[in-house]
Amino acid sequence: MEIIMSIRGKIALVTGASSGIGAATARKLATEGVAVGLAARRKERLDALAAEITGAGGKAIALPTDVTDPASCKAAVDALITQFGRIDVLVNNAGLMPLSSVDSLKVDEWKCMVDVNISGVLNATAAVLPQMIAQHSGHIFNMSSIAGRKVFTGLAVYCATKAAVTAFSDGLRMEIGPKHNIRVTCIQPGAVKSELYEQITDASYRKQMDDLAASMTYLDGEDIADTILFALKAPSRMDVAELFVLPTEQGW
Repeated sequence: MEIIMSIRGKIALVTGASSGIGAATARKLATEGVAVGLAARRKERLDALAAEITGAGGKAIALPTDVTDPASCKAAVDALITQFGRIDVLVNNAGLMPLSSVDSLKVDEWKCMVDVNISGVLNATAAVLPQMIAQHSGHIFNMSSIAGRKVFTGLAVYCATKAAVTAFSDGLRMEIGPKHNIRVTCIQPGAVKSELYEQITDASYRKQMDDLAASMTYLDGEDIADTILFALKAPSRMDVAELFVLPTEQGW
């Protein structure tokens, strides 16, 4: 009986790989024998992470990518396939969370969130699907959030983007699972240590997040990486559709 599926030798693309959950996931995948394409905009961060992974005996290539640009996503996927011959896993992790009240009218920040959090997921998914369909296998992970399940003040637009990711994930799973043997998992983290909070330009909301961090023990990026590994290693007959993961102390 198949208990845990081996992932050694698989090929993965991780977006938002320059820090936080993305970087932690790339490291974890590499230690499991997965060759990793590191996708993000900060090339120097990607180069350093690729060097770290290869120096430890893993396989990784830096793929400077703007997920808001479909051509950039396609170029990254093409480069990964050229290097390793296929693509088995996509981790759609790139995201932005600049909190503010709607009546602050930070419209540029709204647009950035929609472009990265929603369009970025669609663009990367569209880039990998032709190869996954051709090989009749694959696994797509979409990073939603507790904010995709619940709405919080100051996060109205962010919550809307993450709710969209959750809805898209479920629809995608229903469409491509039975037809193309491609699994889809929506990860919904609670509070996690990351650079997301550095994007908050509203001083009052930034203070709220700092106070929140002092009130509980946040998850680490490695915790979410382990969650991804759990779903990825599940038997091929099983699709872990959603995983809601949050700190024990987070009661809301």
